[in-house]
Amino acid sequence: MSPLGASACAAFWIDSLSDGRYRTVILDNGPEFSGTALDAWAGQHGVRLHFIQPGKPVQNAFIESFNGKFRDECLNEHWFLTLQEAQVVIEAWRREYNEERTHSTIGDMTPMEFIHNHQHRTQAAQESTSLAVV
Repeated sequence: MSPLGASACAAFWIDSLSDGRYRTVILDNGPEFSGTALDAWAGQHGVRLHFIQPGKPVQNAFIESFNGKFRDECLNEHWFLTLQEAQVVIEAWRREYNEERTHSTIGDMTPMEFIHNHQHRTQAAQESTSLAVV
């Protein structure tokens, strides 16, 4: 772990969730995600915290896979000396992960391509339904 520490990394991550899109956050029982500061943040933002059972990572398997990649490819590769440095490095990794890297589980597309294609298909389906109703 970097000198910045798990709590500061968790604070940065939690801060990125503050835009109102999330109603529930599923968490493991790690020390970085427990405590009064996180409870207070959740209460202020109307977010429900759902903790998986201790020792049951399969209850949140998707994020466990992501966390492993994030830890191995980003956090373990850098020694953050400041919060700003952590923010820059993590944002660069996030952009590469979502905008440049293809993922086999979504048809060898980037997540951004997948979202764009899904939105396009949804819009086309809504338009064809609207035409059929007229």
